[in-house]
Amino acid sequence: MPQQVLVLQSNTKREHGRKAQLNNISAGKSVADLIRSTLGPRSMLKMILDPMGGTQITNDGNAILREIDVVHPAAKHMVELARAQDEECGDGTTSVIILAGEMLDAAQPFLEHQQTHPVKVVKGYMQALDDAVNFMESVATQVDIKNDDEVCKVVTSCLGTKFVGRYGQLATRLAVDAVKCVQRIDPVSGRYEVDFKRYAKVEKIPGGHINESRVLNGVMFNKDITHQKMRRLIKNPRVMLLDCPLEYKKAESMLNVEIINDTDWEKLMEMEEKWIQDVCESIIRVKPDVVITEKGISDLAQHYFVKAGITAIRRLRKTDNNRVARATGATIVHRPDEVKESDIGTGAGLFQVQKIGDEYFSFLVDCKEAKACSIILRGASKDTLNEIERNLQDAMNVGRNILVEPKVVYGGGSIEMAVSQHLMEKSKSIHGIQQKSYQAVAHALEVIPRTLIQNCGGAAIKLLTELRSKHTDKKNLTWGVDGIEGAIVDVKEIGVMEPLSVKLQTLKTSIEAACVLIRIDDIVSGVSVGDDDKPKKAQQQDADDEGMD
Repeated sequence: MPQQVLVLQSNTKREHGRKAQLNNISAGKSVADLIRSTLGPRSMLKMILDPMGGTQITNDGNAILREIDVVHPAAKHMVELARAQDEECGDGTTSVIILAGEMLDAAQPFLEHQQTHPVKVVKGYMQALDDAVNFMESVATQVDIKNDDEVCKVVTSCLGTKFVGRYGQLATRLAVDAVKCVQRIDPVSGRYEVDFKRYAKVEKIPGGHINESRVLNGVMFNKDITHQKMRRLIKNPRVMLLDCPLEYKKAESMLNVEIINDTDWEKLMEMEEKWIQDVCESIIRVKPDVVITEKGISDLAQHYFVKAGITAIRRLRKTDNNRVARATGATIVHRPDEVKESDIGTGAGLFQVQKIGDEYFSFLVDCKEAKACSIILRGASKDTLNEIERNLQDAMNVGRNILVEPKVVYGGGSIEMAVSQHLMEKSKSIHGIQQKSYQAVAHALEVIPRTLIQNCGGAAIKLLTELRSKHTDKKNLTWGVDGIEGAIVDVKEIGVMEPLSVKLQTLKTSIEAACVLIRIDDIVSGVSVGDDDKPKKAQQQDADDEGMD
């Protein structure tokens, strides 16, 4: 009998073979079940308590999973899917988790009862994915992005499942106006670039009513003027932007100055004042109306600006300064003595300071070509505003997706059902074990219409059977579920559309993630603390040795 060889440490935990695969499937299904009820216009909300005692109320899949601390490695992989979907498309985070969980559930019988090799299951899944992608692209509809009404229809469909859906028209206009404001055409590729994360900032101001929310043709920031005698209202302002201090530079380390004569201290003060005076004169020379800097402004500099009739704002964030530069056409200057006339921004039509609630806000609006904007959100509470902001971010992502790739498919579970029917027809030409796994993808796609029916209290089996029979006729590709009434309707008539890019990404991410988890047959965990510390000690010893050298 051969002697037993110990390879792993005694405290190492290991799962391998079918047990590891079935545990991964179980973990993935648990994550999907967690957010299943948040799909559709009749979705439920989740309240999440964070470690600091704060609460978050949302039905956004990514926002929910981001706050939940999961332990199982497969569950962590599922949570990562929602984050990847959110970064890529900004929408479909709930759908991708539900679909991935159903794909795993469909693979379970092959592994548990039929003892099928995972590679054969994956092969059928990947072939089904290729055919599904080709079919989706063939039935997609082109959208005229120059027609605002068509773009608004797609964005409204996205917002219909959100908390802000009851204010559909207002939220749609906010999202579309913001996206249209910050869009630009890349001169090299000729494609649209919509960087709303950097140039469209949401300003949440508690109080008032949501109907008071609006998109500014320009920017605003939570800053007041530095001196009370400065002007608060300027028409057609000349704007100068700085990222340097307008105060005497302090030494970076401790500095001791020894004064021998009684006039030396006065000389030092005069030198400081002279430096500030020279800096202010170089600014005043180009006759700006508004000076905005990311650093501080001394009292003496404020005095010179007041005499020259210049309004000054200090300690503005770098991100806000970039948006002001893009909106007004100004260039951020690093040294005041090098400022030129071309650095001055003249694109804004009005500068004013207003008090909203207890805070003062500065506005640079009525811009000629504002490629940056601020979105003012009003609402009853901070929780409401946070949820509206999340919904608005999803809507702006949908608007961006439509501009970049102007193709849509019909929602309400119709496209999933159409793909499912197409795959079932095509599976007849496939033979062997691969046919079963190919059909499993077709059955798994039905989870989207089924979940929509369940979440609005409909009879899932009856309505799903009716929908399946409708899709046997290829003329009924646009029939799906009315998520509000829980009935089978032609979603083309009620105008429920979704960007093709979101649906394709959802399908690719969910099937590929399921294939990855199915192919895992070994999970090793339990690295000892002692071994974990050894490399750190060795690195510290090497660092000490280098310091001695």
